Amino acid sequence: MQSTSIDIGASVAPLAQTYGFDDVALVPGMETLDPELCDLSWQIGGESFDLPILAAAMDGVVDPRFAVEFHRQGGLAVLNLEGLHGRYEDPDEVYRRIAAASREQAPTLLQEVYTQPLREDLVRRAVRRVKERGARLAVSATPLNAVWLLGAAIEEGADIAVIQSTVTSARHHSASGVSLDLESFCRHCPVPVIIGNTVAYEPALALMEAGASALLVGVGPGAECTSREVLGIGLPQITATLEVAAARDEYHRATGRYVAIITDGGMRTSGDMVKALAAGADAVMLGAPLAQAEEAPGRGYNWGMASFHSLLPRGTRINVGTTASLIQILYGPSTVNTGTQNLAGAIRTAMSVLGARTIDELHEARLVYAPAIKTEGKMYQLAGRQ
Repeated sequence: MQSTSIDIGASVAPLAQTYGFDDVALVPGMETLDPELCDLSWQIGGESFDLPILAAAMDGVVDPRFAVEFHRQGGLAVLNLEGLHGRYEDPDEVYRRIAAASREQAPTLLQEVYTQPLREDLVRRAVRRVKERGARLAVSATPLNAVWLLGAAIEEGADIAVIQSTVTSARHHSASGVSLDLESFCRHCPVPVIIGNTVAYEPALALMEAGASALLVGVGPGAECTSREVLGIGLPQITATLEVAAARDEYHRATGRYVAIITDGGMRTSGDMVKALAAGADAVMLGAPLAQAEEAPGRGYNWGMASFHSLLPRGTRINVGTTASLIQILYGPSTVNTGTQNLAGAIRTAMSVLGARTIDELHEARLVYAPAIKTEGKMYQLAGRQ
């Protein structure tokens, strides 16, 4: 009997190389600028913002009071309409219980407190509390609840709608036969619509064609999220941002309509944020870095939106601590050298040494594969001898 040899290499497609924040670095070019000449503003639909940072739709980060203060600092906060403020008359009591729970108790408690039914009157009240203070607000709901919750919030004055889930696609097949028509929703919605999350070229292009004004990029990179461990899905954030930004650029060339890209999650430092912007993002969405603010409602804790899933939680409560005021985290003065304070100042300084006057020009910065960027020459720092 003759033996048969099989060329495994010929029958198996090679794995693509992908990159996260620690894998890359930015290379200065021919021109530098004074930081004061750098413009951090960005736009979504007809709305313009001074700060390219969004506060994530997490209960540990955004409540109505935080949303107002974040607006005052030039940013945009996203309120989770399916969170505690849409379920409880007194969310503060629930926040206290979550903060007081032990590590072992936290997962079960999070599942328990989110079983309380959603109430439209509480959603409307939460939005009104922000709008009565003159602040702009984005509001978030999953595709299942988008029509009624986002509709109610928009009636109360919400400025931007966010349809968000772990992965949102333009073509969802429902076992019940009922699913959200994204194209119809975007066409009839009176405010800009952000859709997320996605990580690849073709799905992103389909969401743009459905009418999204902006896309959220990232599956599972957040400090609180465990989707990558539980489901095994995701794409490192630099590669994900590059792919979605490439789709954005192609769509813009073909249609003349510009869709903003927002890298969502996985950024620990201001350096990570600069890399995301250079990879093609117009803004970044932060959770844990902002949950550390004194104004954040989580009392030094944060947890992901999927942490309370009744059958398959994909997140965890993390202790981020309370480290500084919101204005210090965003604008300084920084008392640490970790890249976690004065985020706006660090982004502006990076733009200045890269010769980028605007975020659009920052998209043209040279990004290189550089896995040694954080360790080269850092022996004493790595050994803790500072």
